Amino acid sequence: MIKVGIVGGTGYTGVELLRLLAQHPQAEVAVITSRSEAGVAVADMYPNLRGHYDGLAFSVPDSKALAACDVVFFATPHGVAHALAGELLAAGTKVIDLSADFRLQDATEWGKWYGQPHGAPELLKDAVYGLPEVNREKIRQARLIAVPGCYPTATQLGFLPLLEAGLADPSRLIADCKSGVSGAGRGAAVGSLFCEAGESMKAYAVKGHRHLPEISQGLRLAAGKDIGLTFVPHLTPMIRGIHATLYANVVDTSVDLQALFEKRYADEPFVDVMPAGSHPETRSVRGANVCRIAVHRPQGGDLVVVLSVIDNLVKGASGQAVQNLNILFGLDERMGLSHAGLLP
Repeated sequence: MIKVGIVGGTGYTGVELLRLLAQHPQAEVAVITSRSEAGVAVADMYPNLRGHYDGLAFSVPDSKALAACDVVFFATPHGVAHALAGELLAAGTKVIDLSADFRLQDATEWGKWYGQPHGAPELLKDAVYGLPEVNREKIRQARLIAVPGCYPTATQLGFLPLLEAGLADPSRLIADCKSGVSGAGRGAAVGSLFCEAGESMKAYAVKGHRHLPEISQGLRLAAGKDIGLTFVPHLTPMIRGIHATLYANVVDTSVDLQALFEKRYADEPFVDVMPAGSHPETRSVRGANVCRIAVHRPQGGDLVVVLSVIDNLVKGASGQAVQNLNILFGLDERMGLSHAGLLP
């Protein structure tokens, strides 16, 4: 059994990670930490986990207890993993970080977007960006994995086939994305109140969102050159889900885009390229570690529209983290993640 530690398990990504690991046949959660909830039983905080973690309680972070684990997940706000990751890595413990701390390879760029200096720039050379559809082989050998953000996962998976094939004009990419309210986290905030978010929809951070440099970094690598991306996120009145509508101009309209996408993702267990003309729905991936994609070329023109949907808490966070765990420890990639989405 893989001995698992979790730092910061009180948010939505934390409870989702616990839910997924509860049915994982090779993983056992031995330690879960929270300064604010120390002593509280996990099953008392999250009644859905009763019968799964009845002996587990939150504890104050203890580096020795965490270092005794085979792998530690960080489900924390940005900045926390900077302080602890180095010590755990030095003890031989693998680290899978769900925060943004190690996603960007440029420490200065990270500081600009996150409003504080990067706390562990010396670890960036060891950090592997945990998008399995791109970095599977690097993940197998990794010590430190940076789990991609939710918007970046849906957006990159939608654009990758076009950029890798050199088909899209990389200078004019547009990502129009919608997210459920759980993407804002569990903390009390006026914008997340039911009366504020319900029956309303709005764009936000049009000037620049923290996920922009992360998406740009990945698309730049896929294209092999600089890219120009306009990324506009929206808040929608649902709990889970991301719907990315992606626009790109193609330089060759003779290419069969459906075949291109199907070939690129043919061997990917968690990317589902839907039949031509499809319109994937966020509800079809609720609770599942799947990205559903459809590709369109309206009126047969040179503008391609890619539709990409994920559950922001699963393929956009905790499910992808477990997928990385499976790859890292040489397990079947589908282990603990093969369940279908929840309908209705």
